Amino acid sequence: MVTATTGTYVYGIVPADVETEPDARGVGGETAPVTVVRHGRVAALVSDVELDRPLGTPEDLLAHEQLLDATAGVVPVVPVRFGAVLTDRRSIVDDFLAPHHDEFDAALRRLDGKAEYVVTARYVEDAVLREVMAENPRLEQLRAAVRDRPEEVTRSERIELGQAVGEAIEVRRGADSQAVVDALAPVTVATVPRDPAGEFDAANVAVLAETRREEKLVRAVQELARRWAGRVEVRLLGPLAPYDFVDRGPEAELWDSSAQS
Repeated sequence: MVTATTGTYVYGIVPADVETEPDARGVGGETAPVTVVRHGRVAALVSDVELDRPLGTPEDLLAHEQLLDATAGVVPVVPVRFGAVLTDRRSIVDDFLAPHHDEFDAALRRLDGKAEYVVTARYVEDAVLREVMAENPRLEQLRAAVRDRPEEVTRSERIELGQAVGEAIEVRRGADSQAVVDALAPVTVATVPRDPAGEFDAANVAVLAETRREEKLVRAVQELARRWAGRVEVRLLGPLAPYDFVDRGPEAELWDSSAQS
C-alpha cells in the first residue's frame, strides 16, 4: 500500500472560466501555487499541501483569507471554511463539485458582481461614559463613591457601577447598530449584524454590496463617521469574500468530512 504524502487544499468555489494568476499562492507559500479544478460551470480554487505538515498557523489562516478576499474583488466566490483538504483533484470533482454543481452554480449567480464589506464602529470611551453618566445620576454617585478609595472597601459599588455602565452601553449599541444598518440600506443588498468584539464596540455589521457601487458605500460610511465624529470611530473593511452571506451547505460538509479523515 502506497501512502499519499500530499492532499488537495480547497479555498473556495468560483465560475469555471476563472483563470488564476501565475504568482497566486496560498497555504504553503511559494511551494503552493493556486490552480483550479473545473467541473461544468463551476471550479474549485485549490493548491497541493503536504499531509505531514500541520495546518492552523496564523500564516496559514492569513494566506487562506487573503486569497479569497482578493478573489472576491474580481469574481464571485463561495468561500470554503479554513482547513478543508481532500485526497486529490479527482476527489474534488467526484465528491464535491459534481454532487453539488447546481447549488454552487446558483450561489455564484446570486453573488455575481457583489462582495462583502464590514463596517465596524467603536465608541470613544470618554465620550460614551460622559453620555452614560449624564443620563443616570445614580451612576455618577457610584463613580464619586469609588473615586480615590481603596478597591477592597468599594467592591460592591464598583461591581454595581460596572454592570450598570455595561447595560447602558448595550442599549446604545442596539440603537447604533440599527443606525448603521439603516444608513447603509440604500447602497447595499443585504446586511448581517455581528456580535460585538469588545465592550466599547458600537456596531459590527457585515454588508453585501455591488462592487460597482463601492464608491457610494464609501460615501455612506464617511457620512456616518462625520455625523458621529468625537463619539464613535467608524471603519470600512473590504471587499472581502462573502463569509456572512453563504449558508452552511456543501462547502461546510467538505470541511467536516476532511476534518474527520
